Amino acid sequence: MLSVYRNMFKVPDLRNKILFTLYIVLLYRIGAAIPSPGVDPEAVQAITEGGEQNGIIGLLSLFSGGALEQLSVFALGVIPYITASIIMQLLTGVIPRLQKMQEEGEGHRITQWTRYATVVLAVLQAFGFTFLFRSGSLTGGINPITNDNAGTILLVVVTMTAGTALVMWLAELITQRGIGNGMSLLIFINIVSALPGQFGIARQTSSSIWIFVLLVIIVLLMVVGIIFVEQGQRRIPIRFAKRVRGRRVMGGNTTYIPLKVNNAGVIPVIFAVSVLAFPAILVTIVPSSSDFWVSIRNFINDFSAAGSTGISSTGGLVSTGMQTLYISILFLLVVFFTYFYTALQFDPTKQAEQVQRQGGYIQGIRPGRPTAEHLEKVISRITLPGAVFLGVIAILPAVLSAIFNIQFGFGGTSILIVVGVALETMKQVESQLMMRDYDGFLA
Repeated sequence: MLSVYRNMFKVPDLRNKILFTLYIVLLYRIGAAIPSPGVDPEAVQAITEGGEQNGIIGLLSLFSGGALEQLSVFALGVIPYITASIIMQLLTGVIPRLQKMQEEGEGHRITQWTRYATVVLAVLQAFGFTFLFRSGSLTGGINPITNDNAGTILLVVVTMTAGTALVMWLAELITQRGIGNGMSLLIFINIVSALPGQFGIARQTSSSIWIFVLLVIIVLLMVVGIIFVEQGQRRIPIRFAKRVRGRRVMGGNTTYIPLKVNNAGVIPVIFAVSVLAFPAILVTIVPSSSDFWVSIRNFINDFSAAGSTGISSTGGLVSTGMQTLYISILFLLVVFFTYFYTALQFDPTKQAEQVQRQGGYIQGIRPGRPTAEHLEKVISRITLPGAVFLGVIAILPAVLSAIFNIQFGFGGTSILIVVGVALETMKQVESQLMMRDYDGFLA
């Protein structure tokens, strides 16, 4: 393994890409630590040190590497881009014109629209979070905004929006000139940077060292399971008929259609968590005018906290019943969105038509509609274990928190993203090394 890392720096092109990526990551982490103008550093320190944030902020802050709760220049980080990308993927799957553009090689236009949507969403989210922080409802009554005038609020919003645009540019630089997918790598860095703090909190809230050790072992087993499932696929063999041209025999070769067990990736978990987090944001925006509404707000905040920080509105751990409710709904939503997103990503009819146009066929299956029905049957069968696996991974940290009565905010979504990005980056480095006759990670 050490020889692999030495080989990585023996290749000048690969070495430059790695160093460039590390340089961009360093700039990104510096920006995530610089507070926005108009924000009180002492109030931010009180929020972060005292843990004075509700469940939704704790969850989103994990994806921003702690930048959101500090209201830094890169406070929004990759959150607007993730939202815009998901929206564009959904629209591409249901709008024929966008599908046609994607198929005809005009994906760059969709990418440009995603950038515009990212900036628009950044403005909206910057205004939303600024007003929420200003109200103190997300931070235990602490207002980190120095002045309540329009100029200060506008300054914070403009800074956060510009920071999002800069993050998007840095991510694209990594994709073009570095190693791996830039946006995915920045998400990876954000989550990894929060790991020590999350495990530290888990250690402090665990009743004994052995429970904490057991928790670490379970997380490692989750990582192994994710690697196994992410690499798993069902290969559908495709045969091509032999054709005689003059004295030459053409075709007759065999290939396959790879159908992944987890074809939807981490998107279903993100969808499910977003749906569950939306009520918490909504009740925070709407002012509390009665005791009844306050009780509803506390219930929803406790429900949201059951999947992130584990801290209730009263300051203690959320109840077991609340955790059970959250776990059950989250599992069902993940399974539903896995089937939903897989249906958007893989169209059996189009795949069957493409195979038929290329002169291929599946052994024992007639071309055309029978092939499409066969592919649909196979993808439905392998999606079920993938959906159940995603659901289990998504709820397992919350289950562990409920069983051991500890605070553990590092969710299954984070583990899926970290492992997935690490695997993809390793594959890219592997291909670069193999092209130059060096041993890779799997050699």
